[in-house]
Amino acid sequence: MTLLNVGIGLLIFFGFGIYDLSRNRKIDASVVKRYFLGNGLFTWLLSPINTLLDLLSLPYVNKGIYKLEDLPATHQAEIKRLIEAAYKENLVEKLAETIKENPRTMFFFKWYGQDVKNSIDVPSFYEKYTYIKTIGVSVFNKKQSTSKHFGPMRATLRVLYNINDMTDKSAYIEVGDTISYWQDSKLFIFDDTLQHQSFNESGNVRYCLFVDILRPCLLPGVLSAFVSLLCVLLKGVNNVFYKNWKIVKP
Repeated sequence: MTLLNVGIGLLIFFGFGIYDLSRNRKIDASVVKRYFLGNGLFTWLLSPINTLLDLLSLPYVNKGIYKLEDLPATHQAEIKRLIEAAYKENLVEKLAETIKENPRTMFFFKWYGQDVKNSIDVPSFYEKYTYIKTIGVSVFNKKQSTSKHFGPMRATLRVLYNINDMTDKSAYIEVGDTISYWQDSKLFIFDDTLQHQSFNESGNVRYCLFVDILRPCLLPGVLSAFVSLLCVLLKGVNNVFYKNWKIVKP
């Protein structure tokens, strides 16, 4: 392979990254640096695959940020079923006993399609779901926030649902130029390969369902295969992505 071929290959790869990055809003030098040299690096490395996933999902164009009614009825039904299960299982009460003084705690029940044993007993989360692939709960203690970051792969959409009631606008998520306050809307659905950041500046603990659901597409089996591949690639390394979290284990 000649240096010319290598150079062309790098330019093409960089071009995928430019396309991927351009999907974000409010792009400045810090966003570019974070994407190519910071915690977006893995997203850049997967940008050719993510571009392919965008094509495979057509005619469902990636909206970036979604309302529940933007999704097919089958997807909506699974999301509603999961939310109902969270309340039926008294999830907040079960989790409150284990978070202690941890700044941020993550409980996983499914991880990219595979069940995860957990010290919290929530049988409904181990039931079969066709489109939901990851089920977790992120718990922010008082006055806690994440850094700005990018998710890795676009085979799924991130679904967040704030289970407990927030009483003011000091708890919210920011994606580009969109800010969604948990006081105003408990449900937020978005493409998590876009730069995002979550805040809980309130004096209350925030409990949020943390869910990955397959993107709408004509060939869901193909996207499921990518999710299974990602599960293998990331097996045992979720602590890399959640290194600032307490990951609850059995």
